[in-house]
Amino acid sequence: MKRGRFGCGVLALAAFVCIPHTGSAQLTGVQNGQWGYLGGDAGHTRSSPLTQINVSNFSKLQVAWIWRGDNFGPGTEYTFRSTPVYAGGVLYTVAGQRRQVAAIDAATGETLWTFREPETTRYLRSPRSDFGKGVAYAEVDGRGVIYISSPAFFLWALDAKTGKPLENWGTPVPLKGFPRTGVVDMIPDLIRDWEPWLKWKGGPYDPDYGIPRQLGMITASSPPIVVNGVVVVLSGGEPTYDQTRIENVPSDIQGYDARTGKHLWKFHVIPRPGEPGHDTWLNDAWRWSGDMHSWAPASADPERGLVYIVTNSSTYQVYTGHRPGENLFGGSLLALDVKTGRRKWHFQIHRSDQWNYDIPTAPILMDLTVGGRRIPAVVQNTKQGLVFAFNRETGAPIWPIEDRPVTQTEVPGNYTAKTQPYPTRPEPLDPIVWNGITEEFVIDYTPELKRRAMEILSKFRVGGLYVPPLPYPHKNSFINNVGCQGGLNIYHPPVADPTSGIMYAPHSRSCNAPPYLVPTGGVDVERTEFAGKSAESWRGRERVTPTTGTTVAAWKQGDITQGRLPTIDGLPVYKPLYQGLAAYDMNTGARLWDLPVGQTPARVRNHPLLKGVTVPNTGGTGNAVLLVTGSLLLQTSEDLRGEAESNEKGLPLLHARDKRTGQILASVPIPIPGQYGMMTYMHDGKQYIVVQAGSARRNQPGSLVALTLP
Repeated sequence: MKRGRFGCGVLALAAFVCIPHTGSAQLTGVQNGQWGYLGGDAGHTRSSPLTQINVSNFSKLQVAWIWRGDNFGPGTEYTFRSTPVYAGGVLYTVAGQRRQVAAIDAATGETLWTFREPETTRYLRSPRSDFGKGVAYAEVDGRGVIYISSPAFFLWALDAKTGKPLENWGTPVPLKGFPRTGVVDMIPDLIRDWEPWLKWKGGPYDPDYGIPRQLGMITASSPPIVVNGVVVVLSGGEPTYDQTRIENVPSDIQGYDARTGKHLWKFHVIPRPGEPGHDTWLNDAWRWSGDMHSWAPASADPERGLVYIVTNSSTYQVYTGHRPGENLFGGSLLALDVKTGRRKWHFQIHRSDQWNYDIPTAPILMDLTVGGRRIPAVVQNTKQGLVFAFNRETGAPIWPIEDRPVTQTEVPGNYTAKTQPYPTRPEPLDPIVWNGITEEFVIDYTPELKRRAMEILSKFRVGGLYVPPLPYPHKNSFINNVGCQGGLNIYHPPVADPTSGIMYAPHSRSCNAPPYLVPTGGVDVERTEFAGKSAESWRGRERVTPTTGTTVAAWKQGDITQGRLPTIDGLPVYKPLYQGLAAYDMNTGARLWDLPVGQTPARVRNHPLLKGVTVPNTGGTGNAVLLVTGSLLLQTSEDLRGEAESNEKGLPLLHARDKRTGQILASVPIPIPGQYGMMTYMHDGKQYIVVQAGSARRNQPGSLVALTLP
């Protein structure tokens, strides 16, 4: 058997060589057919042990109901980013920019109740109103409660049966339309010990407006997670492409009592004096830096009383000279004690981020058997394509992690960390990230293509993951740096099978030359024109960064065309990989198989330079959406460019794959392409699979599509 990058082998016999045979206990959340957390179980594996739907009957699945999210306001008509939870016979989710909460009948898709927060000015200022990923559910004194953090940064507790705000919970908000109970304004808890607020002379706190514009803004993207009676709230803020200043609020992590709404603790994501990591913030940047968020959902180990959270970097990501140092706890995986908020351990996955490498997916928790030793593990995927694995109790790496030197900045006043961490095992999702476009990865489908690609690449300095932007103009003999990444993003999270220790991760390949940084001549810039607007509203214009008034103000490339990495008549200079799906045995760190998902796009297959050439399958466009249920790995694809996998009638497909080999065993059409995620539950003796779906290209609304057996 020949074993290559895209496979452990085609033969079924070979598959058994590649699979582990270890059992593993799954964390709480999916017992008795429930889907109690955003990621199914507390460990966010997006896996369920349900087996009623299996390979023998998968092709008989039928649509049970469709729940449309476009009925809940404009702005998210074609997207559905929220994975529902299922508890007590009801599905709970959010929809629309207002993040309206809805309870849905699990058998019929009927809306049972909805709840919408009263409008405030600070909601209108929210930089991430359209990224609500779901709700949290918990039982308090035998009563089901839904917890939601809103775009305006309020925390709500709702009765799961009625949707009404919980009585005798939280603190009254002195605003019109707000109830006297069931809500907490989290901004006062966030800023009450924050130095810029303590020195603020612009008037008292305004609960309608929120944080003064001159100090920053705050929001929430992922829902809270409830662990051992504590509601752990994650914070969000201005995305990299929308940041308006180098100063902002730090986006600390907070804990509230699930029973009363009382504020319990706050973890400073930017360490204060005397706290571990404070010395990694030079130039007194800890005083005013902020915007360090937790975009991705959290996971938890209730037995150990730990919650696991990932962070991104601080303001501003393209230029870091204003905040020199490695900047803990940016780009980190944190394990916090859920009762106290104290740090149990951490690992900084990337230092002093200037690449927008924020960690996009929740930590995955499962037990592994490594070298005959049982290890409670946490596995973290990254945008770059690196996979990190730790003992989730101690933080010790399961396999060695090496610090490797990286390319240093040439921009005057900028800062680059000397080294970055690289796991020695598992290997990256895409090995191109080790050293970039080496000859192995140069497009070589014809000798002429390879010649032209090598000619283009000879004019650039090719690196791996951490190539910094260059100043413009610069005096190097090469045009620009080129870096590659081969990981995943928020739109296609990984999943895992706790019974075997196998992790499944979608991935795609991207190599680019970063934009140049242009001196300001000492002019200070504070962007206000894009604050609170999505990137789509101004993408393609010159991007002006906030500055310190001393170095860099413009993030330019569109009008400096020679700085880009050229294509060959539209073909990349590297071998394209648009969509792959890899499986890893995390007990050994070995890659089991790696398959392209979908078919090579027509623009590549029919390219004039490839006439008569058989091109290896590059995978199709869109992102793979995954779920583990019973013996199956379910997969569908997003309709990113209108080329999602489809049947002869043009309907998108939902596949059942063999968990051991990746082979497609059965497929069924679904009415709307998938996006983001799936979930499954057992209701009244029937198993249902719910696909998050939507397609702007097909004019199909953001929806939940539920399938079940006849």
